[in-house]
Amino acid sequence: MDTYKVLSDSELVSLLKKRDREAFAEIYDRYSMMIYYKVNQMLREEDIAKDIVQDLFTAIWEKSDLIRDHVGISSYLYVAARNRVLNYIQKAKTKSDYLTEIGRYSLQVSDETLEKIDERDLMLLITSEIAKLPAKMREVFELSRLEDLSHREIAERLNLSETTVKKQVQNALKILKVRLSRYNSLGIMLLIFLRGS
Repeated sequence: MDTYKVLSDSELVSLLKKRDREAFAEIYDRYSMMIYYKVNQMLREEDIAKDIVQDLFTAIWEKSDLIRDHVGISSYLYVAARNRVLNYIQKAKTKSDYLTEIGRYSLQVSDETLEKIDERDLMLLITSEIAKLPAKMREVFELSRLEDLSHREIAERLNLSETTVKKQVQNALKILKVRLSRYNSLGIMLLIFLRGS
């Protein structure tokens, strides 16, 4: 097993796709706690966070052939975990009512009160709005912001022009900033999550 600890992520993914259990175990050891921490940060419900992480790692074992060769496993796991969190929220009966109430409430309260909205709620609002972007725009935006790829790298991966990629990122930022503008507390989150243009 120690020999697997020195392998790169891409080498581990190649072995995982060949159904290598030790490669899977090493990926789990490297990333499960980090992914659990991120999921629990978003939900703050430990049992549900554990279930989501378990489900995620079960899925990558069962569907390892679907992992693209050029995707960094840490980015892949983060995006997959985030999507599972969104799915969980969408299935929860109170999710849409909750967001609607936050929207109504934000129009009636002072900036000082808005500053007290929990960071978890802000992150959920951001991820929820990203999920509503048109499919291609969302894909380009996630590659830019979550995988930190350059416009050129995204263009090559998706077979698009750099100009198209740049325009998609700019349009995504405009849409998100308009949708989130009423939440004044999001300034800090926008600086972190929507860095650059």
